[in-house]
Amino acid sequence: MQDRHIGKDSGCSPVFLKSSGCQRGFTLIEVITVSVIIAILAVATIPLAHNAFQREKEIDLRRALRTLRTAIDDYKKFVEENKIDVEEDSYGYPEKLELLITGIEYKNKKNKTRLAKFLRRIPLDPINRSYNWGLSSYQDKLGSRRWGGQNVWDVYCDSNKKALDGSYYRDW
Repeated sequence: MQDRHIGKDSGCSPVFLKSSGCQRGFTLIEVITVSVIIAILAVATIPLAHNAFQREKEIDLRRALRTLRTAIDDYKKFVEENKIDVEEDSYGYPEKLELLITGIEYKNKKNKTRLAKFLRRIPLDPINRSYNWGLSSYQDKLGSRRWGGQNVWDVYCDSNKKALDGSYYRDW
């Protein structure tokens, strides 16, 4: 005779668990297996998270370099278009990066003195976590890492680290 409290599929009824000797739960092997699978998945995501974090820093670096280089080009174009007097050996490039923030005074068509600024602030180098950038002047040898100090023709990341694509950040 079948007891009405015992289910057909389980063999044990929730009502009679203690009295009938049936126990439910996970075996030690099941718990270890699940723990190992979770640990493997966690270890596999660490490099992915690191690469995502590094890629974000590289995107920020490209953005900062583009901002600085655009400001230097805008300065040069402004000097050429408005025929502003600058030192001859500067070739129309700013003497320092700070000049892009402080700006240059010029006279407009109505002979009023105006101030042209090209940057609000110098962007942070996300790789070195500093505001110090590598500088190149127009007179420096191509590829030189020593700034001559005459002007700022180009900027670069002053780091010896490699990017995810294998290139050096200083070569960007």
